[in-house]
Amino acid sequence: MRVNFTVNGRKQTADDVWEGESLLYVLRERMGLPGSKNACEQGECGSCTVRLDGVPVCSCLVAAGQAEGREVVTVEGLADYAAHREDAHPGGACGSGSCGTSLDAAQRWQAKGTDGQAGEGGDLSPIQQAFIDAGAVQCGFCTPGLLVAADELLERNASPSDADIREALSGNLCRCTGYEKILDAVRLAAARQEEAV
Repeated sequence: MRVNFTVNGRKQTADDVWEGESLLYVLRERMGLPGSKNACEQGECGSCTVRLDGVPVCSCLVAAGQAEGREVVTVEGLADYAAHREDAHPGGACGSGSCGTSLDAAQRWQAKGTDGQAGEGGDLSPIQQAFIDAGAVQCGFCTPGLLVAADELLERNASPSDADIREALSGNLCRCTGYEKILDAVRLAAARQEEAV
């Protein structure tokens, strides 16, 4: 089958998609976007987390055909998506945390081109920079999924409590960090977001 969808703000078509093929496989193998990782293939680890119409999902559990006509944001598009969101909601989110980015607004943005298709060499989103500054990246395998989940949290809740952060990241497993640096990074990104308002 053919799947037409938007990935990181760009219209994409995947041809000859097998009916049982996962969105994760299409993103990694057909679209050349290796950020989302293939780890458990059971939706337990969160390494393959992407946003599907704004909602974080485990792309290993989503059939590629389910993405037909929908919007997907991967870790490779986070920086451009954050910049787009900043234009719509300066400071990164609404003060009430209730509005986020509408699907219509999300469908109008497009990631800027880079030297490579994987998004390397571009600017970082606030959450990506916070992960670096807080030392939250070790082996990096879980990092893309954590970044996508944390970015979505900060979009809907500009000032999350520790409980909010833990809940938002509860579907993402990390075997290296012990999570404290990850929590520090989300707190740092939230604090920087509040300062910008």
